[in-house]
Amino acid sequence: MRTQVLFRMKDNQTLVLTLRKFRSIHKYVGVALATFFLIIAVTGILLGWKKNVETLQPKTFNGESTEVKEWKSFEYLSTVAIDAMDTILVQPAVDRMDVRFDKGIVKVLFTEGYWEVQLDCTSGEVLSVAQRHSDWIEHLHDGSMISDAFKLGYTNILGIGLFTLALSGLWLWYGPKVIRRSK
Repeated sequence: MRTQVLFRMKDNQTLVLTLRKFRSIHKYVGVALATFFLIIAVTGILLGWKKNVETLQPKTFNGESTEVKEWKSFEYLSTVAIDAMDTILVQPAVDRMDVRFDKGIVKVLFTEGYWEVQLDCTSGEVLSVAQRHSDWIEHLHDGSMISDAFKLGYTNILGIGLFTLALSGLWLWYGPKVIRRSK
């Protein structure tokens, strides 16, 4: 009987020491990564709202026709988009063209300044010239604003940090229950 009591006391002391170590780990990891978690949280909320707030991402317009046979060539559309950007960018360079078949438009995105030009694919009419703030927010969110190598390290460190906080937090919640039960 006496050995069981001593054994339990030793187990409780081990559990208490383990809890203290986990509390310390939880605190230091949390403090070290708090700024980055705040950045990810705020940018994540903004990205969740990007389709609902025109300041973040311009409204998507509708073109005249969704029939691809009636559309202008992509070469013509890119020329129209570059001409529309001449007043804003010194040397506009097309990054990519986002075709919306169901709307009959193309969004021409540029390499600088997160700009887009929306064009009616049938007429070639410029429907919108606007900045896509959601793009730079996304680059801030995932760390690619700095570099692709930074993005890889940043996401791994934050993922491991979040995993560590989740595990240590669970133990900090459950550990005291185990100690109370064993007393």
